Amino acid sequence: SDSAPPLLFWLLLLAGLAGVPRAQKGTQPHSIKIEGDITLGGLFPVHSRGPAGVACGEIKKEKGIHRMEAMLYALDQINSDPDLLPNITLGARILDTCARDTYALEQSLTFVQALIQKDNSDVRCSNGEPPIIPEPERVVGVIGASGSSVSIMVANVLRLFAIPQISYASTAPELSDNSRYEFFSRVVPPDSYQAQAMVDIVKAMGWNYVSTLASEGNYGESGVEAFVQISRETGGLCIAQSIKIPREPKLGEFDKLINRLMETSNARGVIIFANEDDIKRVLEASKKANLTGHFVFVGSDSWGAKSSPIQDLEDVAEGAVTILPKRASIDGFDQYFISRSLENNRRNIWFAEFWEDDFKCKLTRPGVKYDSSRRKCTGEERISRESSYEQEGKVQFVIDAVYAMAHAIHSMHIDLCPGYMGICDKMDPVEGRMLLQYIRSVNFNGSAGTGVMFNENGDAPGRYDIFQYQISNVTNPGYRVIGQWTNHLRLNEDEMQWNGGDVRIPDSVCSFPCEPGERKKMVKGVPCCWHCELCDGYQYQLDEFNCDTCPMDMRPLVNRTGCRPTPIIKLEWSSPWAIIPVFLAILGILATSGCICTFIRFNDTPIVRASGRELSYVLLTGIFLIYLITFLMIAEPSSGVCASRRMLLGLGMCISYSAMLTKTNRIYRIFEQGKVAVSPPKFISPGSQLVITFILISVQVLAVFIWFGVDPPHTIIDYEEQKPPNPEFARGVLKCDMSDLSLILCLSWSIVLMITCTVYAIKSRGVPETFNEAKPIGFTMYTTCIVWLAFVPIFFGTAQSTEKVWGAEVGSAMWSVAGSDRQRF
Repeated sequence: SDSAPPLLFWLLLLAGLAGVPRAQKGTQPHSIKIEGDITLGGLFPVHSRGPAGVACGEIKKEKGIHRMEAMLYALDQINSDPDLLPNITLGARILDTCARDTYALEQSLTFVQALIQKDNSDVRCSNGEPPIIPEPERVVGVIGASGSSVSIMVANVLRLFAIPQISYASTAPELSDNSRYEFFSRVVPPDSYQAQAMVDIVKAMGWNYVSTLASEGNYGESGVEAFVQISRETGGLCIAQSIKIPREPKLGEFDKLINRLMETSNARGVIIFANEDDIKRVLEASKKANLTGHFVFVGSDSWGAKSSPIQDLEDVAEGAVTILPKRASIDGFDQYFISRSLENNRRNIWFAEFWEDDFKCKLTRPGVKYDSSRRKCTGEERISRESSYEQEGKVQFVIDAVYAMAHAIHSMHIDLCPGYMGICDKMDPVEGRMLLQYIRSVNFNGSAGTGVMFNENGDAPGRYDIFQYQISNVTNPGYRVIGQWTNHLRLNEDEMQWNGGDVRIPDSVCSFPCEPGERKKMVKGVPCCWHCELCDGYQYQLDEFNCDTCPMDMRPLVNRTGCRPTPIIKLEWSSPWAIIPVFLAILGILATSGCICTFIRFNDTPIVRASGRELSYVLLTGIFLIYLITFLMIAEPSSGVCASRRMLLGLGMCISYSAMLTKTNRIYRIFEQGKVAVSPPKFISPGSQLVITFILISVQVLAVFIWFGVDPPHTIIDYEEQKPPNPEFARGVLKCDMSDLSLILCLSWSIVLMITCTVYAIKSRGVPETFNEAKPIGFTMYTTCIVWLAFVPIFFGTAQSTEKVWGAEVGSAMWSVAGSDRQRF
């Protein structure tokens, strides 16, 4: 690439500064050298990262010594296998990375020394002779490294010299970029698979709102980045907080971290990609903040099934779900490792240091100072399986990485050196790019019986065990396998236990589901958070996010998930609004009937004839109809009832007012005519009076029939009349289709007759005292006008209601009662 020449120049310069002086001094890098026909490189964090200014710290057992011994064990097994690389011995050059990328880069220059052409022509010994410089061994492939940041640094160097590399523990997704790390492969799946598995776990537990914690560096940051990316792509999962733990955290840093997580306390699930030390300090801070049981951790393979991060913090870690590449115990290595001693393992230059650390004793080593309280090592100590060897050291993957390299070289030898014993010319030297092709093609059963293979990016397939840490499980406390992930999740939720032995999965959601009848109002920018709003009034829940108004003839269900028909009501006979008018109407009918019967009985008497019996019968008929209409107004509406209401409501009043108008007009004309002449006025005979009355009545009848033709009578259900704010009290009112305006128009002719009659009553107020009919008629008309003047504005000024119609009838009844006063004998 374009960046290769500058980097190569820098490496050559570094090699000149670091490598040449060592050659001149006759020293070698601190490493293990195993002789063989083909040499493999090995990179292991034998020591931890040292403090500031110091490259290396204390010795690391599981991740360092155990893994390195696994490589030595695998080499022994391969070299003793007659079927794998027969007559070819694999050697090794194993280096300590001290878990530091820059230190590992310097150490790994040993692997490329044989590929760097050095000009030693100007170098002379003291006697003038050219020096004899031993040629460095040629490394054909490298096993390692452990940490992703170290592997990334080393891969950049090995790529320039076409040296294949197989890692046993580096899982950063960045290393899957074949364009940048084309010579890198690994027998463990990348964190992108792990992140997918963790996303599947979170969703299987019903969570949609979680926080993430990442140790600063390639492993933590790339792991969280992959988790966030996958969660965005799949949807349905939101990140509440994404917090990075610094490499060198300050005092109180983890207390602040816990406080930040509590800012979104609903996000109880915490996804953690962190090293062991950071995991332990997070748990300590949670316990210090008295939040034991609040957070539920989902840990990556850096947590796995390790006991060291949770030591003395078991109650805080209870319920934690962790993930680890599928693995198995290697019995052969168990026997090999516990049989190691100071006498039979001199090839491991760091074994004495491990021995001292493991047995807390001291050996005599030059330049090393010991605590005076330490006892002296006897050499008779023996490694126990329980105290020193833990499978969480991923020994299986180191062995698989060495075997993958061996199988690739074996296949290459078969193709290039068919039938040849040992290394042929075509494999001397081994061409790195060709070896890479054979590495990517291997497919064999590994040390745990699972298949070892690589995809086009050099990644192993994703196979994980899902663990949960349980202390309330009395039968099997500790880490318990609760599922597997191999491209899809299989999780046994029945075997999961949480804080205090609770079997219910804790909630980790931003917002809880809305109740029936509530819609979600999303929080802007956070698709997993919402507010629940009740569908109020006459609205129902249309879908998850919307409310809609029920149709006019319906009201919402009690839980507002749908609509139901609005109950239909009508004025019942048992209603007080019906009982009172009916009672008054019955009294009026009885009184009117009594008058009619009296008139009929005394029909030919002078007093009946003097009162104008023809018009009196007409008047009583109108009054009777007015009282009778009350029953029609209360009866259940139908087309016939509505037609009768239209006809009789105005007709009764029209008959009464027509008769009274004819009477007052007759009286007025008689007395007015008497002032100017002695001849009687025209049309004052009983027959003429009846004709005039029926003409006036016919106007009302004609108007009603025209109304029938324009708008045939029918019933309607009025849902607006009784529609209070609370839909539980909503009712549809069955009634005739008669508007307020049509009701007034129906009575308009009667109003005209009433006003005209009142005018004549006023004009006739000066008649002689002996003519006693004019004044009662005048009184009747005055009271009637007062009633109507009060009734009309009240009728139109009040809200429409079922009972309002009866106001018109009560008003009519009041007029009728007042009008009956004129019937004095």
